[in-house]
Amino acid sequence: MSQELVNRSPDLKRLRDEGYSVEVTKTAYLVVRNIPYVNANREIKFGTLVSELTLANDITTTPSNHVIKFSGEHPCHKDGTRISQIVHQSATETLDGLEVHHSFSNKPAGGYKDYYEKISTYAAVISSPAHSIDPSLTAKTFTVIETSQEESVFKYLDTASSRAGIDGVMKKLEIGKIAIVGLGGTGSYVLDLVAKTPTKEIHLFDEDKFLQHNAFRSPGAASGEELQRQLPKVQYLAEIYSKMRRGIFANPSHIDSSNIDQLREMDFVFLCVDKGGIKKLIIEKLEEWNIKFIDVGMGIEKYETSLTGVLRVTTSTPDCRKHVGQRISFAEDDPDGEYNRNIQIADLNALNAALAVIKWKKLFGFYADLEREHNSTYSINCNLLTSEEIC
Repeated sequence: MSQELVNRSPDLKRLRDEGYSVEVTKTAYLVVRNIPYVNANREIKFGTLVSELTLANDITTTPSNHVIKFSGEHPCHKDGTRISQIVHQSATETLDGLEVHHSFSNKPAGGYKDYYEKISTYAAVISSPAHSIDPSLTAKTFTVIETSQEESVFKYLDTASSRAGIDGVMKKLEIGKIAIVGLGGTGSYVLDLVAKTPTKEIHLFDEDKFLQHNAFRSPGAASGEELQRQLPKVQYLAEIYSKMRRGIFANPSHIDSSNIDQLREMDFVFLCVDKGGIKKLIIEKLEEWNIKFIDVGMGIEKYETSLTGVLRVTTSTPDCRKHVGQRISFAEDDPDGEYNRNIQIADLNALNAALAVIKWKKLFGFYADLEREHNSTYSINCNLLTSEEIC
């Protein structure tokens, strides 16, 4: 199956985006499965449409003929009589490993202009009796479309980008290697967002275990059984997101002077750690290696009977680094600080991560970036978002 061919062909892409189960075989047959129909016994069945594909430079062009093949029993009206308007001939044959049993003919004046019109017309004629019996039946089943490792970093097709028509923009995020250092509250939300982009590899660094308090400031909902395993955070999260995509690498260790060289090959780094000493070492090395990075942080404190504070996203690129020392604190956190008391503020973790990932996407051209800010803060109590350090 070639999803690249589907992506390049507007008619096939439209079929897929509308929910038809579209495949292209190795020998260029178009296969559309899960077509509901009524058989001679007035039973609901599901069949498969198979059409030749006429291509020009690996893109579909006008279909060369109007005939289509069908795998299944002969479709009937809901009273069990054959749908006569499409009758052509019945004979069993095998096309690229798929057994078909009938061919149908339903030629409009001038023929079919493209494969969307051909498939959707036949699907409507064949499935109409089934739909009249059960209105929930449709050929638009939105079947999960799996991909091979050669086709995509995702294990199933990114139909969200396809349906929105932003495939080309999304390709800007096909970056080589991303590191997330620190998978606490904010870091885990960074992973949640970055995992849904086509970046090739995501490397996770954190030595701590995923424990009960982590469940309240991380994406998703961990079960009690999962918490009992006490896995390293990176392993727990890698298992979750590896269900969706390839290229996630769990490193159950903190970055320090003994292993910092693991970051040398990264194309981008998200720093989500709160220990000033190790953060200073990492930043010095990333600057030495000309690696772009974003550092996130938050300061939360009590204000009367409420909480207030500031979220920060600091960006550093080879042509804009002078502000880093003034914007990022390298002091060790106060163990008695409000944030270190494990106050459950998943919403702030998620917002801090979202602001960081939006800026990351700006750097690579996914979003327009008119301000080119390299430091931004969000103040909770006055709902103020700033843009600073314009480079």
